[in-house]
Amino acid sequence: MPESPRSGCPINLTLEVLGDTWSLLVIRDVMFGSRRHFNELLTQSEEGIASNILADRLHRLVANDMLAKTQDPHHKQRKIYSLTERSIQLVPVLATMGAWGSEHLPVTPELSVRAKILADGGPELWQEFTDELRAQHLGAPHQPGAPSVLERLNSAYQARQAHR
Repeated sequence: MPESPRSGCPINLTLEVLGDTWSLLVIRDVMFGSRRHFNELLTQSEEGIASNILADRLHRLVANDMLAKTQDPHHKQRKIYSLTERSIQLVPVLATMGAWGSEHLPVTPELSVRAKILADGGPELWQEFTDELRAQHLGAPHQPGAPSVLERLNSAYQARQAHR
């Protein structure tokens, strides 16, 4: 959080943490794209984030406890970024934003298919996804379903891309 927020309004405070374009997109890419390393986030972003902007956003997201950064045990110079509980709790917000965008904006079929699945699945699917993310990023116990929510979202995305 900034040292002196503009106000104590919960919407203002949320925007001070997540209000720039790139912060939510970085969280989206970690959450839905399973991109956990700097280079993956840099090279696989549909929007083409610049390396200095990505470095700044990762630093800010870690400082605001939205992402955790740990050493990659397989490579000394690589870090692994994980969602925190705070960012996992954004699943309903991101699902709602995706549904709104799909309804009101000129989205592409392949990039909106995940939003449609989450909207159609509603809060029950969102909870299943948050449980899955907690297991993947926080080490929480989880009884995997077949297939996982992330697998369903990614399969639908890949099918749309192949159809395109």
